[in-house]
Amino acid sequence: MKKILSTALICLIVAVASAQLKTPAPSPTQTIKQDFGLSSIELVYSRPAIKGRKIFGDLVPWNKVWRTGANSATRIKFNDDVLIGGQALKAGEYAIYTVPNENEWEVIINKGSANWGTEYKMEDDIFRVKVKPIKLDQSVESFTMQFGNVKPTSADLQIMWDKTAVAIPITTDIDKQVMAQINSQVIKDSRPYFQSAMYYLENGKDLNQAVQWFDKAIEQNPNGYWIYHQKANALAKLGKKAEAKAVAQKSMDIARQEKNDDYVRLNEKLLAELK
Repeated sequence: MKKILSTALICLIVAVASAQLKTPAPSPTQTIKQDFGLSSIELVYSRPAIKGRKIFGDLVPWNKVWRTGANSATRIKFNDDVLIGGQALKAGEYAIYTVPNENEWEVIINKGSANWGTEYKMEDDIFRVKVKPIKLDQSVESFTMQFGNVKPTSADLQIMWDKTAVAIPITTDIDKQVMAQINSQVIKDSRPYFQSAMYYLENGKDLNQAVQWFDKAIEQNPNGYWIYHQKANALAKLGKKAEAKAVAQKSMDIARQEKNDDYVRLNEKLLAELK
């Protein structure tokens, strides 16, 4: 009996000794997914903190390749082709390295997305772009990467730590893809009139065609006050003020009936501009 108890006790001690202690990561990982163009961008990186240290020019030396964070290589995945700093990059997953300098940073797009952070091979570089650092008024304690100035076809990948920031411009050309969808779905399938008209309106394309599609969309939804409003915007851009006023008034009347104060105000503003 004592032998059985002794064996059980030994097993318990071994089990406890082998258990792992879970503590907070000193440089926690952050994952960001940003809708962009017709798909998305995914970013995975680790976030070291200053902890009273001198960062740039010391912990992060000048003119040396930096992992741009901590732990594994910072990874970025593009689900569509993009331009980074004006240079073309195919859809795929890549590592981001940087070479910080007081007056200029080099941003490296590298094939080694599976690398440990200190593992870097220059032969895996795809290209480098140069960006200017910005001096911040306040210190950023935790290393931060984020997407800023996000628009349908452009965004900045922003890097901030201590009192330094850089912005890496990213753009994408979706016009060919959108136009292919419009040609396929609107012309052949006769369905997404409103979305197609809005794309034409917002991207400087044929406004007369946009107006025709807004009319088709109104046929599908006669009480669509938002459709009337956008048609009025298109007519205003065409210089057809009288028609634009009538359509804006129609939009406002329906919006009042539907108790949508936002579109009442939008139409009031448009009518004031058309005087």
